[in-house]
Amino acid sequence: MALANLAPGHALKDYAGPFAGLDVPWLLRLRAETRRDHPFLIWAPFDAPARPWTYGELHERVGALAAGLQARGIQRGECVLIHLDNCIEMLLTWFACVELGAIAVTPNTRSAPAEMEYFAGHCGAVAAITQPAYAELIASNCRNLRWLAVISHDAGAAAAQGYKPPKSESFESLFASSADRPRRPADPYTSCSVQYTSGTTSRPKAVLWTHANALWGAKINAVHQELRPEDVHQIYLPLFHTNALAYSMLASLWVGCTAVIQPRFSASRFWSTALEHRSTWTSLVPFCVKALMEREVPKNHHFRLWGSAICEPPTDKVFGVKTIGWWGMTETITHGIVGEPNQPNIPLAIGRPAPEYDIRVVDENGAPVAVGETGDLLIRGTPGLSLFKEYLHNETATRDSFDAHGYFITGDRVKILENGFIRFGDRAKDMLKVGGENVAASEIEQVVITVAGVREAAVVAKKHPMLDEVPVVFVIPANGLDGAPPTLHDDILRACKNALADFKVPREVRLVDDMPRSTLEKVAKAELRKLLA
Repeated sequence: MALANLAPGHALKDYAGPFAGLDVPWLLRLRAETRRDHPFLIWAPFDAPARPWTYGELHERVGALAAGLQARGIQRGECVLIHLDNCIEMLLTWFACVELGAIAVTPNTRSAPAEMEYFAGHCGAVAAITQPAYAELIASNCRNLRWLAVISHDAGAAAAQGYKPPKSESFESLFASSADRPRRPADPYTSCSVQYTSGTTSRPKAVLWTHANALWGAKINAVHQELRPEDVHQIYLPLFHTNALAYSMLASLWVGCTAVIQPRFSASRFWSTALEHRSTWTSLVPFCVKALMEREVPKNHHFRLWGSAICEPPTDKVFGVKTIGWWGMTETITHGIVGEPNQPNIPLAIGRPAPEYDIRVVDENGAPVAVGETGDLLIRGTPGLSLFKEYLHNETATRDSFDAHGYFITGDRVKILENGFIRFGDRAKDMLKVGGENVAASEIEQVVITVAGVREAAVVAKKHPMLDEVPVVFVIPANGLDGAPPTLHDDILRACKNALADFKVPREVRLVDDMPRSTLEKVAKAELRKLLA
């Protein structure tokens, strides 16, 4: 049986693979030996001087933290919540967990209380590490934790004095001696980390990566980006997402180059940081591009390539940098479609199918579409290696995400162009893209429908000049427009703010007496979107 044809969740131990006998701790240790004094991470907070961490220094500190986690009872295979914005502590904890053999769970830090309660309960988290701004959130909603540790700052900013959770401890108290760092046999197919993604019909799904997945992401992302040991990769997108974690940080680790970590994206601080550290590579989302267009571009910057959603947009002339497009998902670890760094691309295309995957673009009957036509994007790789291992604790969702031929059903629609290039079409799944974050319309609808006085709700995307899209909810009141409670609008927004991350909260609530319908009385969301134009 070919590896690419293995069923989801199939054990790979009997097959030779590219990372046999290796894992993430091996890669960090290798770089600590071969690039010991070279800067790996440069922490660049907004209001304090940058602080470099060499490969050797970081490896030593990770070992001390892994030993400390083990001393506090963290066992192999147990889940640890890492609820942190971009900071050095986030990466120290991630590496320490995976070195110990625990599973690093990295929720979106914009998650609402109800979401955190679900994440912690679903994965069975036994401990959490967070920052002062989120300490009360974690302590109040993740009640089955054995302990909670809190770092001293909020993404580089001084922590406000206030609530300190009972039975919490300082992050610094977790460290032990690196001489006691855990030792375990390297197994690339051991579970490594979890990221929660928006689900279209149910709760968010927990995407489980193996160590082989993380190494695959490190290697293949570095190859696609043609990273070099002398590169400096500027990172400001959130490390709890695949883009920053795998495309940028792990890829930098694979080649032994430097990653500059900023707390978040800031248009006013982007160029000064890039110039100070001579950044050569970065990954962007449309929101960042739009914001940077409003800033003066220094002529003496050192960027040689950018990665984004499309190849060679018109803005490349403004910035003086070539952009390669790419498409990927948390489930694919790396780019399934990617642009050419050193060859011409079709402008505004995503790129070509990556050679590491099998790509199909099909119509509703499963037949390949012709050049110029749009179809459903399917991708096939090896679960646990080039595709995620599984959706944690959800065998049904894992199984239903693959077709009969072992292709992962992405939910995206793309158009086939000439010479193998592909352009993004739309999302077959009912998804929105809000400032780079994926949002399932159904997730918002499920909250709105619970509000007293709501009979039916439908969420659609409204175009936004900076965030790409924002959610708008159309609501049919239970007793008609005339009988709607005067507080219904505010009640809906309050419920959403309590249950959903801030970027999922509707920007508008529109009360209507009816909605356009398609076949089977389904809401015709395309018609609703026209009302927003």
